[in-house]
Amino acid sequence: MQHSAVPDLAHTHTRPIHWIATAAAVAGVVALSSLLPSGAATAVQAAAGPETGVTAADAAPPDPAAAAFPLECGPVEPVVQKKAAGDLDGDGRPETVAVVHCDAPMGTPPDGVYVLTRDTGGGPRVVATLVDPRERRTATALAVREGAVLATLLGYSSADVPSCCPDVTDDVKWRWKDGAFVRSDPSQARAV
Repeated sequence: MQHSAVPDLAHTHTRPIHWIATAAAVAGVVALSSLLPSGAATAVQAAAGPETGVTAADAAPPDPAAAAFPLECGPVEPVVQKKAAGDLDGDGRPETVAVVHCDAPMGTPPDGVYVLTRDTGGGPRVVATLVDPRERRTATALAVREGAVLATLLGYSSADVPSCCPDVTDDVKWRWKDGAFVRSDPSQARAV
């Protein structure tokens, strides 16, 4: 069987003009799409207004990036490692729970776990410390579910355990009760 030769077609070879035309077409599509209105949002927000006593500003959880945390970090800044939000006290306004530590250049600095609410000016304010950094704990998980704060904390069985190597894991839960956050008994501590 003999194969016939396919003629050399000029339009099958790319040349710089082809790439320029393609780039111009893509740029035109991008420019046109920026002029068109975006689609309608599909998220559902909780109702706010005089009948609920919650304003639209109150409906947004406090931003931990704008908060002043009670940490002594020396020359480095505090960094928010994890955050979760939800209504913890049943007032219809969300609080934010933040895991924060000093932004140390080496090692694993201990975490603090803080609850934020809005102050009278609308800014974030720390209202509770759930885990103090002096406890030498690291939060590996954080969530707010059904009005409770859930966290997984790594820690140490004794002061002799090096900071690099936590050897205890606790799953803990806090719930707002009688004007304070109450920590439930931790699950059975387990070795890591």
